[in-house]
Amino acid sequence: MAEPDAPPFFTARSLDEFLLAPDAGERLAPLAGDEGVRGPGALVLDLRATSEDDARRFAPALRDRLPVLPAVTIALSPPDGASPVRHALAARCDVDLATDEAAVALFSAFRRTPVAALAYVQLLRAAPRRTIYEGLVAESFVYSTLQAGQEFARWLSARRAGKRRKPADPGPAVRMDRDRGRLEIHLVRAGKHNAFSRVMRDGLSEALQLALADPSIEEVVLSGEGPSFCSGGDLDEFGSFPDPAEAHAIRTTRSPALLLSQLADVARVEVHGACIGAGAELPAFTRRVVAEEDAFFQLPEVGLGLVPGAGGTASLPLRIGRQRTAWLGLSGERIDARTALDWGLVDEVRLGQHVAPA
Repeated sequence: MAEPDAPPFFTARSLDEFLLAPDAGERLAPLAGDEGVRGPGALVLDLRATSEDDARRFAPALRDRLPVLPAVTIALSPPDGASPVRHALAARCDVDLATDEAAVALFSAFRRTPVAALAYVQLLRAAPRRTIYEGLVAESFVYSTLQAGQEFARWLSARRAGKRRKPADPGPAVRMDRDRGRLEIHLVRAGKHNAFSRVMRDGLSEALQLALADPSIEEVVLSGEGPSFCSGGDLDEFGSFPDPAEAHAIRTTRSPALLLSQLADVARVEVHGACIGAGAELPAFTRRVVAEEDAFFQLPEVGLGLVPGAGGTASLPLRIGRQRTAWLGLSGERIDARTALDWGLVDEVRLGQHVAPA
């Protein structure tokens, strides 16, 4: 199946004209047509090349159409000081960027997994209308669907061809320390950078359930031992799920994300090193996240043919907004602790002395 090299660019006028065609959605979607050519799965709305008159004329229709298109929508915004109408159009897109090069680079990051990319932005588009619980259920349904998809199967096949599955770690993955009203929860798979395994998920769930059940616990502190807070899902376990439907039932039954959200007011997460996947998604449910200066944050799941599975589509938009969450997952890029502080993903960075937000 042929893959497009770049997304199509539109002005507000040309996009409105394109969308008049009955099959416009089919032509944009990441699906193979009659000739085996797949739609781009993305488009760029160039608001720099859109006149003010055209922006005003076509904004009403595009505001309604953009959030339901079966493609990732990327806005190219003019410099600061743009008119409110163009700003409103950019806000309806999944991502807002400044240059052609940035748009093409973002597209290149997800061009081999466009179905996962579309599912990801569709989850984020509806996130503001859902409760945290509803968001977690929706994310889990999508994750399970993509586990059965071709994009994830290709990634898994390539990984299995070059990797040997390692034996599971002996011993617990989570340790608890209690001091009166304070409960410290430590992730203790230091040798694997605290990769988030089934055993870790279950151990963390048990610890958080204890904190909820015991009213004498007034403070919960979650941290990780070793060089990283959490390097994301344990890749050695990927593809070993029982079946997608049962995996969904397990995720929504043993949910550290839901438990952390219920403890948000008393929980603090202290992060360092790699905060990948679950390592970025779970802390965002709490009211206080403290990062060491070596911390970095990344959402690589779309590149695997999946979406975040530890609650990121529910937690991250509450902290950094929908468009930054979309960019983080679609690009797979890392952001450092200072950027995370500027965005609001963390609340404090420790540099020997505490650094307040700029």
